[in-house]
Formats: sequence, structure tokens, C-alpha cells
Amino acid sequence: MQNLIVAKFGGSAVGADGVLIPTIIGRINELKKDAKVIAVFSAPLTVHDGRQRSLTDIALGMGQKAESGQGFDIEEIRRPYLKILALVDKKLQEECRKTIDSFLEKASVSLKEASQKREFANETRARVLAYSGEILMSNVMSFVLKSAGIKADVASFDAWPIVTDKNIESANFLACQSSQSLKGMEILLEQNDVISIGGFIGKTEDGLETTYERGGSDRTAADLGILFSKKYSTKIDFEKDSAVLSADPRIVKDKLEYITHLSYNEARIAGMFGMKILDPIAIKEIVENGVDMPIIITDMGRPDRITTIERSPGDKNGHPLKIVTGKKNCAILRMESESAENLFTSLEKDKRYSEFVVLSPFTKDDIEFTRMLFLDGDYVKRNERYVLAFDPLASITYNRGVITLIGDEMWRVQQIASKASSRIGEAGLNILNMDAQEETSRIIIVTEDSGDNIERAIRTVHAERSKIKFV
Repeated sequence: MQNLIVAKFGGSAVGADGVLIPTIIGRINELKKDAKVIAVFSAPLTVHDGRQRSLTDIALGMGQKAESGQGFDIEEIRRPYLKILALVDKKLQEECRKTIDSFLEKASVSLKEASQKREFANETRARVLAYSGEILMSNVMSFVLKSAGIKADVASFDAWPIVTDKNIESANFLACQSSQSLKGMEILLEQNDVISIGGFIGKTEDGLETTYERGGSDRTAADLGILFSKKYSTKIDFEKDSAVLSADPRIVKDKLEYITHLSYNEARIAGMFGMKILDPIAIKEIVENGVDMPIIITDMGRPDRITTIERSPGDKNGHPLKIVTGKKNCAILRMESESAENLFTSLEKDKRYSEFVVLSPFTKDDIEFTRMLFLDGDYVKRNERYVLAFDPLASITYNRGVITLIGDEMWRVQQIASKASSRIGEAGLNILNMDAQEETSRIIIVTEDSGDNIERAIRTVHAERSKIKFV
């Protein structure tokens, strides 16, 4: 089978106004030596009001202004693309400029619709984000790649391979329907070395634009890997400013270790609990579709430094405590276990929501209660009525934070849970809940989300990591 690399370049990989695009070209030239390449692009960053911001956030701000009847200036979005235009060969610049104008005109039309309807949601929102962000960026990058002498083309929305359901603003991937819409992109890939495509954006069977939730470009890369894995020997490459480290370098400065291998399970848990590795739903979709392909996280500045994520890394695991991470703004729901089962079913089938973990149950007055740790307290606040409908006597506690120790083989570490909890206590933090299960490869410590509690706890536990002795 021919090799295929699905390489995802996020906004930070592109840089403000495309400053890192020459590095991307260099990386794609390397990747295409031994494989076909599908390059997935997020919306670029720009400098707005003195700080770096994603064009997605700027477009969302424009939509909110339009919804409230205020004016908007599409030139704020045009400017970054005109700077990237300087990287396009002069022979192609006029065509590229027309492409920019065409897509931004579509975005403007949708913004005007939002202003008239006083509503920025669903298809209108999806079109604005698609045509000002990811789809436009993939088209512009196609011109940039051609200008660099690369045999490249762009995936057209008319033959879009990512088919989703009609949950417009938080769409779900439909693998079967997508495989039936793959022919156009398969032909493009056969005719070219590199295909450029926008992440985050989907399309219903009726042709409506949809979006994944934020971070959705990771899912696009995974979904493309799923679709092409039957025809190509496929690998997914997330190009970032660093390979995976043992903690978030913005929080921990000392004794950080570069992690060479992770399992799907470890990477999914790390993503759920605060590490910016990749969207955990991307791994969930790979597993659900029965695909086994390697995922690599590449340090763009030092491409020899990679983290390989596999279903079963074998004996290449290294230190059994891989990662110490944390998540703020969590919530804990307590309800009778019988009601909780109904909630689980509804969250899975109706909401397609999985950003929660079930903690150890407890019994009171001969009634068993389930505790659910939601990793997004704001989601619970928005859906309180829905959640409490399953058990009006359920209780919800907000302002909780969680510190998580991750490693499939932490069972090899003697007294790891007690050591971690004692260090947190020595740091003056009160542990409200602790959940340690060998089978789930994670130890969860819940504390109050106040001030810098979570950051202090992460630093404290990570400092103990280097002292750990294991058999």
C-alpha cells in the first residue's frame, strides 16, 4: 500500500499572519518524499488589538456584533490573508486575490443575514466561520504550495469528504456517508502530491455547512485518516511547537521530560484533563471505527523530536507516570445511580457528549449514588435544567479543579496515590475527592478551583515524579 500522511497545521503552526508558512513548506517537502500528503489547516492567527488572536474568534466577534445590529468590518479578516498573499508567486497572485475576495464575500453575505435576522447561529454561523477561516485558508495555502513548486490542489466544498449529521454547531462525523463521498478527493490525491483541506468544517448530506466544536481540526485529520486507511498505509501527523512533555511547560518549568510514546488511552485521557495534545474525540472516533494507525506529534522546530501515539505501544513506555496535568472549571454531579444510568444514555445518544468521567459511587440510607465529574462546568450550567430533569434531588457542585496522573503502567509504582496526595497536602491544598483505579490508567485528585490551586498542585506532584522508584 502507498503511504499517506495526514498532516494537521493549527493556527499556532501557521503563526501570526502566516509568519511560519515557510517552515510549513519545508515540513511538507520532507513529508512528501515518502508519502502522499493531505494537509489540514486551521484558521490562521493575526495580531488584533495588540495581541494574537485566531481569525475564528474575530469572526465570532463580528457575528455577535451583526446579531446585535452593530456594524462589522470584513477588512479585519482580509488583512491577514493579504499578508499571506505575498508568499504566492506573482503569476498566481491575481487568481489567489480573487479567491480571497470570493470567499469573504460569502462570509459577508452571511453576516448581513445575521444582522437582518438578529441571529448568529446554525448555518449562518457555520458559513461565516468556514468562508472566513478554514476553507479560505486551505485555498490560499494551495496557491502557496504551488508557488513553492509542489504539485498540489485543494479539496473543493462541492466534493467535501467530511459528512456529518445536522447538529450544525457541534456536528458528529458520519463515517459511512463520508466514505461514499470520498471519490472526488481520492482522484485529487492520485493526481497530486499534496492536497490542502480546511479542518473543523463538515457538510450534511443535504449540502449544509456544519462545524465541529473548537479543536475540531484535530477531528478532521483523524476522520480523513479513518476514511483513507483502507486504501493507504496511513499515519496522522500533528505539527506543533513542541512534542509531548510530562506536564504543561507553561505551568511546570523544572524537570520536564520529553515523552516518546503514548497509548491511545493515555493520550485521550491527557486531552480530556487539560493537556493540549489533541482533541480526545479524535482518538475516540478512530477507536470506534476500528482503525489502528499511528499518530505522531512533531516539534516543527526540531522535527527529529516526535511523540508516537499507538493503540498498544508495547515495551516502549518508559516512565510509568507519563503525564501530570490539571483542569479548572469542573463540576461534580451527585444523583441516584438508577437516574444516572438514564442520564448516561441520553448524553451519549441525544447530546453525543462525553466530556465527563464517573467517579466511585457511594451509598447513603441504603441508596446508591453516582458521582460524575464534568470537565466543563460551563456546559453543566448551560444544561442544568436538562441534567436535573433526570433527578430533581440531584446536587451539583461548581468551582472544582482536578489534578490527574496518567500512565497505563502506574500499577508498577509503589504507593503512588499516597505519595501524590501527601505532597498536595504538604502544599497546603485540601483534597476534596480522590479516585484511583488501576484499570483506567489515571489517578484523579479533586480540589477547590480557587486562585492558583491547580497550578501549584501540578507543580508539586510533578516534582515528585523524578523521585519515583518503580519495579
